[in-house]
Amino acid sequence: MPTPIITSQDCLLELCERLRHAEQIGIDTEFVSEDTFYPELCLIQIATREEMAVVDPQQVDVRPFWHLLVSGEHVTVLHAGREELNFLLRAENRLPRELFDIQIAAGFCSNEYPAAYGSVVSKFIGHKPQKGQQRTDWRRRPLSNAQLNYALEDVRYLLPVYDRLRTMLGERGRLNWLVEEMDTWQAQVVAAQDRQDWRRVSGIGKLNRHSLAIARELWRWRYEEARRRNQPQKRLLRDDLLVELAKHQVDDPEKISAIRGMNRGLLRQKASELADCVRRGLQSPVEKMPREPGGRAPSQLNLLGQFLTPALNTICQRATIATSMVGTASDVRELISYRLGFDKSGIVPSLTLGWRAELVGNLIDELIAGKKSIRINNPRDEDPLVFDEID
Repeated sequence: MPTPIITSQDCLLELCERLRHAEQIGIDTEFVSEDTFYPELCLIQIATREEMAVVDPQQVDVRPFWHLLVSGEHVTVLHAGREELNFLLRAENRLPRELFDIQIAAGFCSNEYPAAYGSVVSKFIGHKPQKGQQRTDWRRRPLSNAQLNYALEDVRYLLPVYDRLRTMLGERGRLNWLVEEMDTWQAQVVAAQDRQDWRRVSGIGKLNRHSLAIARELWRWRYEEARRRNQPQKRLLRDDLLVELAKHQVDDPEKISAIRGMNRGLLRQKASELADCVRRGLQSPVEKMPREPGGRAPSQLNLLGQFLTPALNTICQRATIATSMVGTASDVRELISYRLGFDKSGIVPSLTLGWRAELVGNLIDELIAGKKSIRINNPRDEDPLVFDEID
């Protein structure tokens, strides 16, 4: 039987009317991101207790659906839904009332995070979603019945997995943990919309302050130019070329064009604008220049970090919660640095906050303060460490 796809505005509006009565709505999207500044939305897949549907954004105005999603009293269920939230923010500038991401929820109920959709479905309800269309170009039309069925697989099990994970979280007393984590995650997605994230450029770690200031100006130029042209940023100017320009610190268009990789069409045409970026970076007041990464950490900080990080792994293993979601070795070092007064940034470490403090941070604090000790109980055990109270 052919899989229906919504290609008319009237059918979409009728679907939205039915969705108003749903208590949970599962969603997923298919998009292509390699050719445009923002990912290009190609399909929206939807699942409720009563029906599943595929919506074609190439044929209909999907704003009524986004509006319904952020306006209703339902729970919106998704898996690794960062890009879906970005679509919502660009369309409505707000998010649904209640979100449940099964990838995050699964991290509170297993030792794996981030887990792929198929892995979560298989682990928690014993089904294996169909595969076979991973290389589909979702922009091309018409889409085959096999492609549409494959797209629906990404929402077919969302609500059964939601039911199972919600039950498990309730039994383990972790529903509040999930609410807290979902709030934090949503805030991060919203903040990332306007964040000048130039420090994520690959290769800038060893640049001095003047070169960092240039890299910042080049990144801002690249961001605005790529958005104006609707191109991926790194296709316009690769990270390695951006760093190379920052290192050279030359504001002469001819010398910029002479750098290997900078003599091709568009970059050659934009050499004067790139030179202006370099000049602005060089002329930045010293106090407004980005600071270089901090110096070498105190030796005891690295030693304590190596000693206490296994405590994090042990606690998470025993609690059947994914260590990678709780924190990393860097998070442990940040906590130690904060408690010992080495960190002057004023940023409160994540392991001292909320459910992470309850699960891990408070115990590490007690170990640092000498109120508890770590010892080996049975070296042959998979879980050989024991935490003892100190009298």
